[in-house]
Order: sequence, then C-alpha cells, then structure tokens
Amino acid sequence: MLKLLSYPLTVIFFLLFGLVLVIFHPIQWICLNIFGYNAHKKSVSILNWFIMRCTNVLGTQYSFRNKQNIPTDRPLIIVTNHQSMYDIPPIIWYMRKYHPKFVSKIELGKGIPSVSYNLRHSGSALIDRKDPKQSIAELQKLGNYIETNNRSAVIFPEGTRSRNGVPKPFRTMGLKVMMKKAPSALIVPISINNSWKLLRYGKFPMGLGSHVTFEVHPPIANQGNAEELIAQVENQIVSGVKTK
Repeated sequence: MLKLLSYPLTVIFFLLFGLVLVIFHPIQWICLNIFGYNAHKKSVSILNWFIMRCTNVLGTQYSFRNKQNIPTDRPLIIVTNHQSMYDIPPIIWYMRKYHPKFVSKIELGKGIPSVSYNLRHSGSALIDRKDPKQSIAELQKLGNYIETNNRSAVIFPEGTRSRNGVPKPFRTMGLKVMMKKAPSALIVPISINNSWKLLRYGKFPMGLGSHVTFEVHPPIANQGNAEELIAQVENQIVSGVKTK
C-alpha cells in the first residue's frame, strides 16, 4: 500500500524538484556574475533548503545533530558515509557557515540545472574516475583552495553510495591527497543514516517516510600518521551508522 502511494507522490516530488532547479539556475548566475561569491554561496544554500522541502512531500524528515564547537577560521575536511544524492542538501544547508565544497564525479558537471552550475563555479572538485592523474590534480586543487580560503571540502571515501545503508570500505587515496594539501585542516567525521531509504525502490518510485539523520562527531586534527588517522575517522563514522 505504501509503495502504491509513493507513485503519485514521487511524480509531485519530481515536478517540484525540477521546478526548483530551473528557477535557481538563473538566480545562481545573477548572484555570481553580478554580486559575487558570497551572494552565489547564499543562493546555493537556499536552493538546497528548498530541495529538502521538496522531499518533505515524500514524508522525509531531517535531523542534524551537531554539538561540536567547530571553528570557522580554519579549513575543514568533512568526511562522511554516502547513501544517496540526498545526503548533500542537508550538509550544504546545515554546514553552510563552513562553505562546503564537494568532491564529485565529473559527469555531474554538466546537464543538470543548478547542480552542474554550482559544481563548476563554486570551487568543488570534479573528478574523472577513469583518469587517476586528472582526479589527483583536482583533489590537490581543492585541498589548496580550502587551505588558502579557510573553507571546507566534503568527501565520500566509499566512492559510491551504499544501497542498503551498510558502509563500504574507505578508499583512502583521495582523502590522503586532501590531508596533504590542507595540513591545517580539521577532519570532521559525519555519520548519515536512512538516506538510502529514499531510494529503497530504486529511482522510481521514491521511498516514503524516511527519517534521515546526521551526526557530527568531534573534529580530529590533521596530524600524525595518515593511515591511522583515516582508520580512526572511518571507525568513528561507521560506529554511528545504523544498518537496519
């Protein structure tokens, strides 16, 4: 019964979602080209607030728990598990004062209103998974960017999303590059739960009634052995992920 109900609600969601993307595409262009970076950044934050509101049509709720006193005057490397594309809007909205930039696959850099424009112009890294040299260069560029500008980079070390919520082993190369290029960064682990349930039936229809939760763990200084640090971060993230 719930799955049957999800069909009409999914259609409504996609209509609203598409409308938001189309409306905010020219808004982003105007903000960036006329008013500059800060205006563009605010438009992106508001865009992602609206995307979250679109998912409310599906009965989706969000809880973002952040009890950490994270400074805004130094770079951050935000590391999190990955369950769906719907992991991203809450991070952009709730972590907006840290100016989050993303490590994303290069295919998303074109063809999607608002999303592609933001990825190309906000400072995010667009990596070609088939070209390690290009990927490393993009990650180095992002690391240098956050180190210079005291901003944050969001990386999903699993590489691809978990379709059932069970975390996949971390791929460490990208994170190591970021840590090397942003030596003063704090590493901020975040555990995400239940985002995968939005796609429990696949891309259509959407899952209903998901309570997506985010838990921000204590930040870790980017000091010492990289392998040990990454293992610590992975353990902390995984410990906060519920697999049922």
